Amino acid sequence: MLGDMQNWEPNVASIIEYAGDIYPKTEVVSKLVNGSVHRTNYGEIKIRSRKLGSKLVKDGYKPGDILATLALNTHRHLEAYYGISGIGAITHTLNFRLHPEQAVYIINHAEDKIIFVEAPFIPLLEALQDKIPSVEKFIVFCDKEEMPETSLKNCVSYEEYIEDGDDNFEWPKLPDDAACGLCYTSGTTGNPKGVLYSHKSTILHAISAAAPKTLKVQPDDSSLVVVPMFHVMAWGVPYYAPMYGIKIVMPGMAMDGQSLYEMCENEKVTIAFGVPTVWMQLLGYCRENNLVLNSMESTVIGGSAVTVAMIKEFDQKHNVTVIQGWGMTEMSPLGTTNFPTPEMDEMPDEKKYALQVKAGRPVFGVEMKIVDDKGATLPNDGVAYGRLLVRGPWIIKKYFKSEESAVDADNWFDTGDISSIDPDGYMAIVDREKDVIKSGGEWISSIDLENVIANHPDVLQTAVVGIPHPKWDERPLLFIVSNSGNEFDRSELDDLMLEKFEKWQLPDDVVFLKELPIGATGKVKKIDLRQEYTDHYMKEA
Repeated sequence: MLGDMQNWEPNVASIIEYAGDIYPKTEVVSKLVNGSVHRTNYGEIKIRSRKLGSKLVKDGYKPGDILATLALNTHRHLEAYYGISGIGAITHTLNFRLHPEQAVYIINHAEDKIIFVEAPFIPLLEALQDKIPSVEKFIVFCDKEEMPETSLKNCVSYEEYIEDGDDNFEWPKLPDDAACGLCYTSGTTGNPKGVLYSHKSTILHAISAAAPKTLKVQPDDSSLVVVPMFHVMAWGVPYYAPMYGIKIVMPGMAMDGQSLYEMCENEKVTIAFGVPTVWMQLLGYCRENNLVLNSMESTVIGGSAVTVAMIKEFDQKHNVTVIQGWGMTEMSPLGTTNFPTPEMDEMPDEKKYALQVKAGRPVFGVEMKIVDDKGATLPNDGVAYGRLLVRGPWIIKKYFKSEESAVDADNWFDTGDISSIDPDGYMAIVDREKDVIKSGGEWISSIDLENVIANHPDVLQTAVVGIPHPKWDERPLLFIVSNSGNEFDRSELDDLMLEKFEKWQLPDDVVFLKELPIGATGKVKKIDLRQEYTDHYMKEA
């Protein structure tokens, strides 16, 4: 027997329509490439999204067409999210930090027909345009009078393009599982893979992400969205912020510590979203100038593991609660969050921080379990660890244009993470399957070592990587970027590590670097370190 409720034909454009009607004056603030601060609101975003959608339809673009963005976090990019997907086309967010070869592969694999581009990235596309034949048009996110000279074919400014669009355009009804957005994985092994989200999965993800005990989102929040809009659709913030009438503050290219601090203070930011490398700059600026984040109450950090040192500094120096989130491109991305609980408030600081450093508990809609090498389910005792499997309504079932399933017969997706789950449901990433170090038949967690080393006062950044060893198969090699820029005695690090690790687990050597290789999404590129230092221990043999 079926229920007697009405059928649902989801279209993400219903979100901006709702926001424009119910929260028309809620601000959307953008730092533009020219340095100016632009202010608009959901009422205006609704109309301008309609104008873009109507113009795309008038130009013959239709459901299923893939239209890309190569852009920053600004109001125009937000409009494109809705204007493209709202007509049934697919918003494909391109990462402007990609290597040109990967960019060409991704654009051609997706068969992008339009690229909406920010002016500073035009030279990137000019160099590639002969290699991306599917692209018919380039639309530059700028005013007509700001339009730069360019060799890009069929190129027009965004404002000129939408000026004669229809303010009263009506969004079409779409099939139940119509595609909405497309993101590609980082491609650390082989070519990047596409993940194609649906309108339904995107809306369900947004509803769950903004639930009361997921990310601590409040209706009166002013949210700083530093996580790039090209990175897994900015973790869903461009959808659930308008859904709940939350102010959005977008920094554009102004990502240094001073600029972020000034935006936080000027816009009275209460919640901020970003990766650890960004917050290192903000905290460093505050530290150097003896400043405090006055309005911020919480920060959602994802993309890579958060250290205890960062959690402690946010808490003790700024009274800001760190909410760690974990997920993947294949998961839209949200899987778990470490939401603060009353129990945490009663804990001694060190115990609380030890809990906060875990990835957290699954959000509603995500199931997870850990299994051994034979696929047998392991206990949630906080001790056993194994491969982490997940499933749910916003989790991938196959990669874009692939004929092969990405899940097993019961819809479980293998994340590639090695994890443990404790009796209270808190999941901890022991390591990425490819990053866990196997030395003499025993496992060493690079993440656990990094978390301890980060507590040293002169450690700015750190990474631990497994390097081939003639006797032990692999041994950990420690890389450090120091706050002072100078090397220091590693015995200080040994004292820290020996509090939690056996001597055999400690890295055999430390390499001081001026900087670590950082990938397009803010993660340390451990594969680069492995390749460059693969003979490090072999030379010593």
